[in-house]
Amino acid sequence: MINIKFPDGSVRTYESGVTGYDIAMSISPRLAQDVLAVSVRKIGEDSATKGTTIDLMRPITEDCEIRLLKWEDDEAKRVFWHSSSHLMAEALEALYPGVKFGIGPAVENGFYYDVDFGGMTFTDAELPKIEKKMIELAREKQDFVRMDVSKADAMAYFTEKGDQYKQELISELEDGTITYYTNGAFTDLCKGPHLRNTEVIKAVKLTSIAGAYWRGDEKRQQLTRIYGITFPKKSLLDEYLVVLEEAKKRDHRKLGKEMELFTFSSRVGAGLPLWLPRGAALRNTLENFLRRKQAEQGYLQVVTPHIGAKDLYVTSGHYAKYGKDSFQPIHTPQEGEEFMLKPMNCPHHCEIYRSAPRSYRDLPLRFAEFGTVYRYEQSGELHGLTRVRGFTQDDAHLFCRQDQLQEEFEKVIDLILYVFKTLHFDKFTAQVSLRDPNNPTKYIGSDENWDKAERGIIEAAKKKGLPYVVETGEAAFYGPKLDFMVKDAIGRSWQLGTIQVDYNLPERFQLEYIGADGEKHRPVMIHRAPFGSLERFVAVLLEHTAGHLPLWLTPDQIKVLPVSEKYSEYAKKVVNLLNNSELRASIDDRNETLGKRIRETSLKRVPVLVIVGEKEVADNTVSVRREGVDQGSMTVDGFIKYIQDAVKEELSQ
Repeated sequence: MINIKFPDGSVRTYESGVTGYDIAMSISPRLAQDVLAVSVRKIGEDSATKGTTIDLMRPITEDCEIRLLKWEDDEAKRVFWHSSSHLMAEALEALYPGVKFGIGPAVENGFYYDVDFGGMTFTDAELPKIEKKMIELAREKQDFVRMDVSKADAMAYFTEKGDQYKQELISELEDGTITYYTNGAFTDLCKGPHLRNTEVIKAVKLTSIAGAYWRGDEKRQQLTRIYGITFPKKSLLDEYLVVLEEAKKRDHRKLGKEMELFTFSSRVGAGLPLWLPRGAALRNTLENFLRRKQAEQGYLQVVTPHIGAKDLYVTSGHYAKYGKDSFQPIHTPQEGEEFMLKPMNCPHHCEIYRSAPRSYRDLPLRFAEFGTVYRYEQSGELHGLTRVRGFTQDDAHLFCRQDQLQEEFEKVIDLILYVFKTLHFDKFTAQVSLRDPNNPTKYIGSDENWDKAERGIIEAAKKKGLPYVVETGEAAFYGPKLDFMVKDAIGRSWQLGTIQVDYNLPERFQLEYIGADGEKHRPVMIHRAPFGSLERFVAVLLEHTAGHLPLWLTPDQIKVLPVSEKYSEYAKKVVNLLNNSELRASIDDRNETLGKRIRETSLKRVPVLVIVGEKEVADNTVSVRREGVDQGSMTVDGFIKYIQDAVKEELSQ
């Protein structure tokens, strides 16, 4: 017999080999209908640690804590969508015999499968036919059957099938670890988990197709990536499609063009954004906002070059870890001299620390920089401002004593929460990202240092009362981290701020300070970036607000519109008074109708319109509209105070 502990703390006893489905049935047949998978973890593990998700039909043979996962749980959605990718593959095999498959995982919203159609030209006109076939197959109530298979048998099966992609994947797996899943006529190499059967898949939408190189290598075969999403009810699909339409309206690439914030040029290069004057003003306002707060907290601004000697990144470990996937070294006329585009700011900041002797009295030292870094992304992975090859991090590196670590880490949490609150990111979860204990070669540094760092992050998250989850295998190669996952106005999740504890770079760079005992000691390093990167942060902020940025942040706070040309001089006088009061105002006195100018200004999301005509000139006033709502007539001085008070109120909140 084994003991099964439930989330409410209750414990029940079952026969060894009981399944999640059996357990759900023992509670309620209705519950068993709704449960999609089960999460198991060892009794006594941290409640924030996610368990291992397994099939409902997998035997459970040891004492454990379980959660029965329903559609509302993120883990259940991943299982649902992973199974849906297999259902789509079965439909594709039935409709297009001879197709070959790469990988087909669940993603944040749905799933995809990479497919080789051979010589066939595949277009999105085919998608409705595939959707119809998927629903037909789902209604057959096909079981997902798991089977252990030897490496030789797996290789023989996919060799006979002629699927070189699966053969390649199998060649990299260890014998004894390989499993198949079969649903209907389709068998796939897969470790699961999956649904009990296909019956629960009630609604299907294949959303798009794209090209994807096999294993992300531009030198290899380009496959067709088919994206889709499924639901257990049609009403949920209908709701999702409404959100999808809203997301299209909020696409930061569309808004960036309409608001004249940024652009891209093939001559400059893919993934390298060009910030236009209004976009540069937005960036500067964000930077100054954070700089002021950092100055209050004792940060020291530094500036480092855009390149560094290759040896710098060899020392830091970045070259060994990412060198082959980075922009390649720059060779100078001097033999043997190599530089690299800066992929990280932290090695440069370590050298700044090393530039002078340090005492325990000097610590903590907080070096901050809006540093631009360059990382090579595959062209197919580039996406607006969210995936680029050159981006600016609001980076800072804190060097402190061990006894200062907890306090400094908590102060950084407070700074990130301040940024989120000011910009109305009210819904977020903190993710404690730990190393993968089964893959130690991914990381550098001693187990002792990793243990200390991981404990410190969890203690800080608990002390601050953060809603947090623990994810193993998501740590940086040099240390664990605390990532902040925010939800935007339409419910999508984005990773923004991050804090990382690092004992390893101080070791690699031989960083030292003289302690109170007169001996040399090693500082602890904290990496932090509340925005993450300015590019990504601006993209998320635009989509979160649909371009309607807070008044204090928007690049054009006020647009002054003279009714006709004869009122232009007065309009210019008003603009000068506003700008002299440190408000961001400009004039639109083009020879266009007032209505057209109002529409075009609204498209740029300028929040405040000032209209001046005969009456305003005579009375020395302005007529004010804010976000399309008439605010009436004001004196110029009264209007300046109105805007200044509105900005102060936004920032005070």
